Amino acid sequence: MDYRGFFEDAVDTLRQEKRYRVFADLERIAGRFPRAIFRDNADNQREITIWCSNDYLGMGQHPVTIAAMQDTAGRLGVGAGGTRNISGTNRPLVELERSLADLHRKEAALVFTSGFVSNEAAISTIARLLPDCVIFSDQLNHASMIQGVRQSGMEKKIFRHNDVAHLRELLASVDRKRPKLIVFESVYSMDGDVAPIAEICDLAEEFGALTYIDEVHAVGMYGPRGGGIADREGLMGRIDIIEGTLAKGFGVMGGYVAANQAIIDAIRSYAPEFIFTTALPPALCAAARASIEHLKLSSVEREGQQRQAQLTKDILGDAGLPVLKTDTHIVPVIVGDARLCKAASDMLLEKHNIYIQPINYPTVPKGTERLRITPTPLHTDEMIIELRHALVSVWASLELPRERPTAKVSSNKLISGDLTLTGAGG
Repeated sequence: MDYRGFFEDAVDTLRQEKRYRVFADLERIAGRFPRAIFRDNADNQREITIWCSNDYLGMGQHPVTIAAMQDTAGRLGVGAGGTRNISGTNRPLVELERSLADLHRKEAALVFTSGFVSNEAAISTIARLLPDCVIFSDQLNHASMIQGVRQSGMEKKIFRHNDVAHLRELLASVDRKRPKLIVFESVYSMDGDVAPIAEICDLAEEFGALTYIDEVHAVGMYGPRGGGIADREGLMGRIDIIEGTLAKGFGVMGGYVAANQAIIDAIRSYAPEFIFTTALPPALCAAARASIEHLKLSSVEREGQQRQAQLTKDILGDAGLPVLKTDTHIVPVIVGDARLCKAASDMLLEKHNIYIQPINYPTVPKGTERLRITPTPLHTDEMIIELRHALVSVWASLELPRERPTAKVSSNKLISGDLTLTGAGG
């Protein structure tokens, strides 16, 4: 039996479909982000500019975050020592969960090793504990949410992306006595659009459903204290479960959910992904808490991000590049072809020392392949001008289309009886 051949064929299939992913060997430079050192296969190195980082506010290199991690590691060591039940519940982790509960004005919070795990564990556990539950899931939910829905084994109904009328229709088709869970995101990271949170909450109250919102691409960046879009719109009190990440706006690592004490205690007690996983190390917890507490009080990073994101959109749009209009910090530039998208990314890195990872199917539908740009407060005006010149050069060299998309391109994705895994992988 040629076992090796099976795996080689599977990977070759991805190469043929132009979906094989190559990881960039990057060494971020603390104090100089978004500059980094890139090493190629020959281990040659050169300095580049990262334009696709999820460290949206640069908090991964902020002095307060670094100091908290270094101090805690020096005092408490670098490992958690076990699961939460077996010696892993360290003091910085307890303080982190209290900080998160306060951030979202909830009774309690629970920290996981990643945002993917927190979504998968929380959604599946909540749905399984509700008798005969029906899950209503947005068409463009992230892969982690889809996995949680699948893992629950409960009946699911998929509503068209951000389509409140379709959600109402689906809710009305289910017996009002059945438990219902509506799962959706606040900011959808590929198109950069925002969910109609208030309208979804209205429907949840009308039909007696629980609401579960994924704020991973919003926490730290929106709201007066960085609680996300629901915080910005004064809606956190109407959301039952808020899920977020510590690895994007907060710049560290981990995921979490915040809700009332009963829900959090149920997830803590029943989710195997939580029960059987080693806890986050104390130093990571301390760094994350320091970042959260800083952003509760400081709006400088949020304002800088929004300013540079808007400037990037304006400058690239004025250059005739196909920038998808968004109301958030996400700046998608549409290519529309997997091969050309990869070629554009390669050319930016090789000729212009700019790193932007290509986004292809299945992360986005075929025909909507793109470069996803994420400006931070640390991207200077000069860097934005450099990006413009580089993109214009690449578009001319590869003869890429310049037609500006007029609608949310990912909404062309078809709804089927099942859920297709999506997500950017981070």
